[in-house]
Amino acid sequence: MPLIKPPYGTISAIDLDTGTIRWQIAHGETPDNVRNHAALKGKEIPRTGQSTYNVGLLITKTLVIGGEGQVTTTADHPRGAMLRAYDKATGKEVGAVFMPAPQSGTPMTYMLHGKQYIVIAVSGGNYSGEYIAFTLPAATEGESRN
Repeated sequence: MPLIKPPYGTISAIDLDTGTIRWQIAHGETPDNVRNHAALKGKEIPRTGQSTYNVGLLITKTLVIGGEGQVTTTADHPRGAMLRAYDKATGKEVGAVFMPAPQSGTPMTYMLHGKQYIVIAVSGGNYSGEYIAFTLPAATEGESRN
């Protein structure tokens, strides 16, 4: 068990005009060694975030996008990591997709033929490195793209 009280990894939005924290969230699943520890058996453990190096976030007009730096196993996904999108104004998670390995490079975005893509490098452990591209849903009429 870590000696430090969670959260182990956070993303914080700071108001640069006032220097105050606007929101702060635990980023990343609870590590397997914490979730599966015998002393915590039967207890509900909220998401603690992960204490890993930060390989970068992608900030759009309305989103903060970042992947996890450790692999975990949960009831919701097999062993791997998640790429998460948070509302930039509130910090609320608005989407997540499974990745087979941790994020190992800063996410990139580009537009092609009116469709927006997010590309992320993943690697780690026995998983060789690769780039994974995700597409964002097309904006509906009257909406702006991120």
